[in-house]
Amino acid sequence: MKTVFKRPDSLKNVQTHFCPGCHHGSVHRLVAEALDEHKIRSETIGVASVGCSVFLYGYFDVDVIESPHGRAPAVATGAKRARPDRIVFTYQGDGDLAAIGMSEIIHAANRGEDFTVIFVNNTTYGMTGGQMAPTTLPGQKTSTSPYGRDVKNDGAPFKMAELLAQLEGVAFTARVAVNNPKNVLQAKKMISTAFRYQVEKKGFSFIEVLASCPTNWGMQPLAANQRVSDEMIPYFPLGIYRNTANL
Repeated sequence: MKTVFKRPDSLKNVQTHFCPGCHHGSVHRLVAEALDEHKIRSETIGVASVGCSVFLYGYFDVDVIESPHGRAPAVATGAKRARPDRIVFTYQGDGDLAAIGMSEIIHAANRGEDFTVIFVNNTTYGMTGGQMAPTTLPGQKTSTSPYGRDVKNDGAPFKMAELLAQLEGVAFTARVAVNNPKNVLQAKKMISTAFRYQVEKKGFSFIEVLASCPTNWGMQPLAANQRVSDEMIPYFPLGIYRNTANL
């Protein structure tokens, strides 16, 4: 019988510990499928950040470096420059990348460092208790914004895919979601493209993935999944924001 669906070779055969309804597992699978598709697993180095994304090393069957909070792009820069023959990617959350790591991601992108960034945006600090993040939506309640994010006081959420698209060193930036089959298929295509650009040495690539965090949102998984469609996607539109192949 022909096998039509299986665990990607780039993922370890372990049970997930993520909360019910969390999208990290879906994103992990799409990244692993891209590594398998391009046959680059044995030459790939992952760089884990701090937050729920840190568990990268427990799920991926690749070499992984754990970085300080927010510094994954700096560590990835060092890894790629030391071993330019390797495929390097970071896996980061919004609290990590868009807050303490904003300087690192901006400068790595501007320099056109030849690695891939997978940015999981669930609009909250997931691991540390659901505090307001740089991507928390206007009016969204968190443990540190119990009355909702006040844009006049806290500023507007960062739209990282659009922000990085303005930098000359960026080869590819896109925003995707994994909350329904159609979006998963599009996300799979975009993540694969990002890694292909690195294989082809085109420069820095960035994929922002809109994801749910049912536990910190105080929602059941189905409601959290719907929130991605109803609230997140209208504010953070899906699509490609820079593609040097089309310039």
